Amino acid sequence: MSNRVQRIVFWCLFGSIIAMGSLLAFHRQHFRNSVVSLAEDAPLDAPTASTEPITLLLASDSDGTVTSTNRQIALPREATARVRSLLDHLNAEYALPGSAHPLPPGAMVDDVFLLPLPVVGHAQNNSANSSAPQNAGDNPPSTLVPSTDPDALQPQSPGGELAVVNLRSSFVNQHPSGVEVESLTLLSIIGTLHANVPQIEQVRFLVDGLPRETLAGHADLLRTYPSRDTSVAASPVSVK
Repeated sequence: MSNRVQRIVFWCLFGSIIAMGSLLAFHRQHFRNSVVSLAEDAPLDAPTASTEPITLLLASDSDGTVTSTNRQIALPREATARVRSLLDHLNAEYALPGSAHPLPPGAMVDDVFLLPLPVVGHAQNNSANSSAPQNAGDNPPSTLVPSTDPDALQPQSPGGELAVVNLRSSFVNQHPSGVEVESLTLLSIIGTLHANVPQIEQVRFLVDGLPRETLAGHADLLRTYPSRDTSVAASPVSVK
């Protein structure tokens, strides 16, 4: 009888040890996942001490529009870090409960590269066609003859830039699929860049540093998009 009681006590204790070990392992993994998530979402560049007014172009799935909304946000000083932080704030708006355009939470972009757009074409001397007298030492007037290449990236103004937005695969892989929802996301990004960084005239997208055909099966990520005001009823972007 005593041996039977001892066996029961032994197995009860053994079961308790297994249960406690499993519980500790679960909490350890949960804590580790929380730390990793915080590390991924933490900005790499410290923001300025004070906030500044910015404009977010927020999409709405219900009526297919992109609307301008003002926010006060602290952003880093460095140009590419500012753009990356700006887009992560944009996605944070979409991750809020009740969002009109719900998207997966977390960081949207990994990197942003700002590249000066080349002046495509050649300068043509207009002195032969000009009837105005010129003083000695004056440079002859010239105009830029634009390239005939329809795919050439030509700046609209001096200092125009191309923004290469490197999206995270964790964001892209969880993005809802559909022509309108994907188009609204791209229009929201493009419009937000246009509103806050006017020197950005062209936008291209990568995913984890590599070209990708579509955002989630429809919106084209291989083309170069012109930066423009999208705070109107949204027309679809290029789709595959």
